[in-house]
Amino acid sequence: MTLYVDIVFLENVFMNSIILLATGVILKDKTRIIRNLISSSIGAVYAIIIYTSHIEIYSNIFLKIMLSLVIVYIAFKPQNTKSLLKHLIIFYLTSFTFGGVAFALLYFVRPQDILLQNGVLIGTYPIKMILIGGIVGFVIITISFKNIKGKLKREDIYCNVKLNVEEKTKIITALIDTGNFLKDPITKIPVIVAERESLKGLFPDEILLNTSKIINGGSIDLGEYASKVRVIPFKSLGKDNGLLLGIKIDEAYIEYQDNVYEIKNVIIGIYNGILSRNRKYVGLVGLDAINE
Repeated sequence: MTLYVDIVFLENVFMNSIILLATGVILKDKTRIIRNLISSSIGAVYAIIIYTSHIEIYSNIFLKIMLSLVIVYIAFKPQNTKSLLKHLIIFYLTSFTFGGVAFALLYFVRPQDILLQNGVLIGTYPIKMILIGGIVGFVIITISFKNIKGKLKREDIYCNVKLNVEEKTKIITALIDTGNFLKDPITKIPVIVAERESLKGLFPDEILLNTSKIINGGSIDLGEYASKVRVIPFKSLGKDNGLLLGIKIDEAYIEYQDNVYEIKNVIIGIYNGILSRNRKYVGLVGLDAINE
């Protein structure tokens, strides 16, 4: 069977791109086009090497896992190990779903120039088959995960967060956000996000009303908070990329499922918008903060 390497490469790049796109949609973590293409190209090159090389090491499961980690890291740049593993698991589940769709199409269409070698489908698919497979796989995986997430939602995902700053105390209602891995990129201290309005009386108004100016290096008298201010990059909260002004506090208490978790050295990220339209919560707490 004659195979054209360039066609096989482009087919694999296309399918890998769709898989990474679906992974990003599920995790609400969009990947830039250039990073998506680089990761997809790495996977496509590996598929060609598998077919053209007879060296067993290239089929080693450890190598495949390491390659998957590289692909996921380049595409999404997870902030920590937990986030990386989470992306990897969703990437694999998405890949398995697309693989099932591919085999189903092979069963019904039965093209003559497709073969399975070392766990990799090699050949030239009809263009229509590739497009249909990509669309069907994308729809199935996104709808399935959306339904699963909906069923997993519970009423007990909210918690009360008690913030102590010197002699001042503030209690806010927060959502336990399992997808929130926000941390200070330098100290790795977890970040609890809170709406600016909910923090009035806890921090000086001069800081709360000038968060953007402080982030951009404007001249503001921070006083005793000068050493506690942090700039936190984030990827969600309604934006692809952004910066959040954070203030380090000595302690916070999270009341969740009849337990009280004391957190030492936590950063409060000041969010200028609204986190919940129905106003059920005004803060976001990641599982990392509870597990600290």
